[in-house]
Amino acid sequence: MGPEAVAIRVLLADDEHLIRGALAALLALEDDLTIVAEAASGSEALAMARAHRPDVAVLDLQMPGVDGVRVAATLRDSLPECRTMIVTSHGRPGHLKRALAAGVRGFVPKTASAEQLAEIIRTVHSGNRYVDPELAADAISAGDSPLSAREAELLELAADGAPVAEIAKKASLTQGTVRNYLSAAVAKLGAENRHTAARMARERGWI
Repeated sequence: MGPEAVAIRVLLADDEHLIRGALAALLALEDDLTIVAEAASGSEALAMARAHRPDVAVLDLQMPGVDGVRVAATLRDSLPECRTMIVTSHGRPGHLKRALAAGVRGFVPKTASAEQLAEIIRTVHSGNRYVDPELAADAISAGDSPLSAREAELLELAADGAPVAEIAKKASLTQGTVRNYLSAAVAKLGAENRHTAARMARERGWI
């Protein structure tokens, strides 16, 4: 890196402390990267991004509270100059689709080495996209979700075993309407009940 070049400012968000620490240490060895902040949850990642205004946010997909894709969608609106990348050990098809829709520029498996990750950070920072070829192939072969946005939303609320009354309250709908949507989702997925349907949809990355 020449004296006139400015290092790429990076935010690392991962709830696994050990992984995040190791990654931060390895990426810091790269001349053109500076780790400006670390976060252990989605809400912390948003706060850190607003405080430090990184060039690139490297976000774990599954974090407590707000997941990586939601963080990316929020940053796209509140900090558009910050490029976002998702790192995941669960490359499910629906996740990739959601990530791209949220403006994510990189979609990377956790098996990537620090050198590969550094290279992808540079790629994303320069305005290009990077999607891991294997994750992309899985997404294509799994096909599109048959669920409507509202069915997916209610199925996600049902995934943790919440009763219909609670789901209705959260979604501001009547219990009858919630039952209708959930029945439609169950039928579309050919599941025995809403809990099985939620599990199937989650496995395929549709919720």
